Amino acid sequence: MSHLPSIPAQDPKGDKGMIENTTRSRREFLKVAGGVVAAAGAIAYVPAWGGKVLRPEAAVAADGAPDLYLAGTDGWMSLPPGPPIGFFWPDDIAPEPFNTYIFGFRNITGMTPTQKANQKNKAQHSAPLFWLDQFDPNNPVDFRVQVTNLGLALRPDLFDAHTLHWHGFRNVIPFFDGEPSGSVSVPTGRDFTYVYRPRDPGTYMYHCHVEDVEHVHMGMTGLVFVRPLQDGNTSFYSSGKYMYNDGDGSTGFDREFAMFLSEVWAESHWADSHIQLPEWSDYRADFSLLNGRSYPDTIAPNAPIDAGASQHALAVGTDPNGELVAPDGRPDLQYQPHSSLVTCNAGERVALRFANLGFREQAMTLAGLQMRVVGRDATHMRGRDGTDTSYETDTINIGPGESYDVIFTAPAHSGGTGPDTYMLYNRNYTRSGNLDDSGFGGQQTEIHVYPTGSVAAQQYPNDWGI
Repeated sequence: MSHLPSIPAQDPKGDKGMIENTTRSRREFLKVAGGVVAAAGAIAYVPAWGGKVLRPEAAVAADGAPDLYLAGTDGWMSLPPGPPIGFFWPDDIAPEPFNTYIFGFRNITGMTPTQKANQKNKAQHSAPLFWLDQFDPNNPVDFRVQVTNLGLALRPDLFDAHTLHWHGFRNVIPFFDGEPSGSVSVPTGRDFTYVYRPRDPGTYMYHCHVEDVEHVHMGMTGLVFVRPLQDGNTSFYSSGKYMYNDGDGSTGFDREFAMFLSEVWAESHWADSHIQLPEWSDYRADFSLLNGRSYPDTIAPNAPIDAGASQHALAVGTDPNGELVAPDGRPDLQYQPHSSLVTCNAGERVALRFANLGFREQAMTLAGLQMRVVGRDATHMRGRDGTDTSYETDTINIGPGESYDVIFTAPAHSGGTGPDTYMLYNRNYTRSGNLDDSGFGGQQTEIHVYPTGSVAAQQYPNDWGI
């Protein structure tokens, strides 16, 4: 862990920041920069991170509470039984019923200080899903995301800072970018508030950008999207829900589901939990995940959602201590709260928001149905002259750091009361099956199409409605 080599072929950002920031080790930081940090005051230059560190009073916005409050920490999650990998999986120090060590984020919006402190070592994967409204210059409102660093419970020897880098976000000033060589990093026990004016609708992703090869892979990654100003206008499409400002309803939809793609290289997760140094040039993903789960867990229930807790994020239900409430009957999925099962009525238009923060290209196939690609990397598929450049396909090839916005129309139901089932899967067998001879596991989920009127209106993204 003390030295992260450059691995350009596996760099999910594709920019210089991820490569250049891996040239200094944490041990070098301790030797060279430790004294500088201790004496620097409110703003200090940190050579190992290449960024700045702010005291809480300098970082927190003075004009109100944040719209979303995230905490960075470590934790545990559970992956289904799979092929023999080696002595390092399942992790022999994992607490029951978990088996895989992670880093990640938690949504701690509205929690008391005691509840917030209790979330150390309780990260979730994928990181909390959140969304924003497109910035309206006629009604200018900034969106604020506060990030705190709770530290790593299992690795107190590491005091890595954290950031929130919104991958692909345009027009952001460097101070709020989260790339630490030109921005700020949040040390353990500190806070920083990011301020955004999202001017471009579409699907994005976010991640920590400190020790970024490691932190991205260990799970400090999530999906974020921006709703267009056109939302609420029912003259184009009856639901008033759109992916882009299309002016004609072509990106209108009835239901939406986030599909966040990530990976687990079991040896590196074991190495982090056992105070070892993963050799990143040996990278080999053992598990491919959708929304932090592998099939068949991808179709297991969602955790209960507190729909009134936040208008901008999926707020997973919590107990009085702030602890996540596990999906019904699945305590092993307590920190993997989001299902990937798609439910809809026949004839409805369904939006799928794909984002990939693994280190490999994936080929997601919707068997038996055509998807229309209406956006890519938060860019509407329409030329400057208005030409429609959207297209239909049953497979999207999605590289590291890319996002796709697609819509499909649910076909007529075959009859009866039960759903018709279609498979959404990675057509690379080793990634849809996680090398398991049974064929189960990996980036697979199901589309359940019900008779018209069977599924209630969707209340939030990934809501089954049943």
